Amino acid sequence: MSASGSQIPFLPEWLRDYDRSRFSGDLIAGITVGVVLVPQGMAYALLAGVPPVYGLYASLIPLLIYALFGSSRHLAVGIVAIDSLIVAAGIAAMAPDTPAEILALTFSLALMVGLIQILMGLLRFGFVVNILSRPVITGFTSAAAIVIGLSQLKHLLGVNLGRNLNVFSLLGEAVEKFGEVHIPTFVIGLLGMGILILCRKRYPSVPGPLLAVVLSTVAVILLQLDEGGVAVVGAISSGLPDLSAPAFSLESMKALLPTALTLSLVQFMGVISLGKVFAARHGYQIQPNRELMVLGTMNAVGSFFQSIPVSGSYSRSAVNVHSGAQTSFSNAIAAILVGLVLLFLTPLFSSLPIPIFASIIMVSAFGLIDVKEVRYLLKTKAIDGVIALVTFAATLSLGIHQGVLVGVGMSVIAVMYRISRPNVAVLGHLPNTRSFRDVENHAMAREFEGVLILRIDASFSFANADRLRYVITTGVQERNARAIIIDASTVNDLDSTALAVLSDTNKSLRANGAELFFAGARQPVLEVLNASGVSAEIGGDHFFLSPHRALLHILASWGREAEYRAIMPQG
Repeated sequence: MSASGSQIPFLPEWLRDYDRSRFSGDLIAGITVGVVLVPQGMAYALLAGVPPVYGLYASLIPLLIYALFGSSRHLAVGIVAIDSLIVAAGIAAMAPDTPAEILALTFSLALMVGLIQILMGLLRFGFVVNILSRPVITGFTSAAAIVIGLSQLKHLLGVNLGRNLNVFSLLGEAVEKFGEVHIPTFVIGLLGMGILILCRKRYPSVPGPLLAVVLSTVAVILLQLDEGGVAVVGAISSGLPDLSAPAFSLESMKALLPTALTLSLVQFMGVISLGKVFAARHGYQIQPNRELMVLGTMNAVGSFFQSIPVSGSYSRSAVNVHSGAQTSFSNAIAAILVGLVLLFLTPLFSSLPIPIFASIIMVSAFGLIDVKEVRYLLKTKAIDGVIALVTFAATLSLGIHQGVLVGVGMSVIAVMYRISRPNVAVLGHLPNTRSFRDVENHAMAREFEGVLILRIDASFSFANADRLRYVITTGVQERNARAIIIDASTVNDLDSTALAVLSDTNKSLRANGAELFFAGARQPVLEVLNASGVSAEIGGDHFFLSPHRALLHILASWGREAEYRAIMPQG
């Protein structure tokens, strides 16, 4: 297969050198993931606000698409808890009246998410995901995990708590209705959580979700718990999903757009972060823009087959790797298993208790809360820890979309603050070298009377132009400098505002008998200075390759060259 496959260019990359050893690993991993995916998919569909069978529909076409075109060999795709939460929050805000309307909006959202991701991929906008920084994702994921978990209280307790996803309202309502708790339902949920936690910690090779599903279903049948008020899945139509176009209006598109944008970025961030982890661990690379295209295709095409939005799963990807997956073909194996379930095994799920879904969701969700990561951020970079905590608080108190926006806004403000206050070091010469270092950190670094040498550790832009003018002016006054050397070796860009400030600063210095020199400027910076005419204003003979050459020129023009050469290395 590998010899002939390598000659067919349109085949997926994994198939071009595929062999039996890889197939055996993919087969075992695909079956294992599929076994976990069936109960998880049904549970996460319920979390999204749609019947459980749509979680199985979402586990068919999207998985086959990723198997053909995905660039990660180990990523397990499909329905994901956080995605389902965002779907539920976005659609609940529109207050749909009927289950049919909820389904229509869900499929429309999947199509919109897919089209946005495809467009971003075509425009090579993979970098846009960088606006979701590590602190934002940490805070958002941990808060979303709490929202996801608490949203299942109604199924765990067997009481009606409405569709409100505000954690404080949920907790308050749950406390008020605690006397109405349905004990058998609550017991099933608690036992399910116990089975899941025990399997995860003590018996990781055992598929906990499947075991919980089987045991709880048997208990419902033998004890006739459904007749006692325990909610069950009920009849599930067998067969594969029909092909139909999502129906939506201009009004629904406008209302769904904020949710679609949020979900597009959150999904892509999850896929890329997961993909990079496995790619680094196994020695290959993933392609961000290609992943955007594939992810968008999964959602857009899947929406025509009654699929809710899908992306990459943290838990199932770990299972996939642990089970020996070799290529993305393991996703196809999982999809085939789900298809067989839909075709032949749906009657077995009619007595499946709803509270077991709540236990699956809650255990999976609470496992996403990462206290260690927040502590790490606070310890290494306090502002990043603060951003994570603010994002966490905003997501819990304001909502999913608002939490993401607050986190992104905080990140942008933090970046702008850092850019506006760059490190500007006063440099001194290290004796017997041609090197210059920060005088605050190197006691041996020597300054020369009348000369101020500054290194700007940032791009020169509108955000910090006035700050740098202040630093230059203050430094000249404090040291009574007649020559200012800007070590521009760390400056990789400057904009029109910076050019204007440089021009004004140069004129001001000259009016006070001082001169401005540049050392080590990079070619892109020099090109901008030349094109703007600022380099001509400063003077063509005021640009040097290094601070060493600039200082030697200045001191020679003042008749003090010997002063510098005396502490330079000989030869």
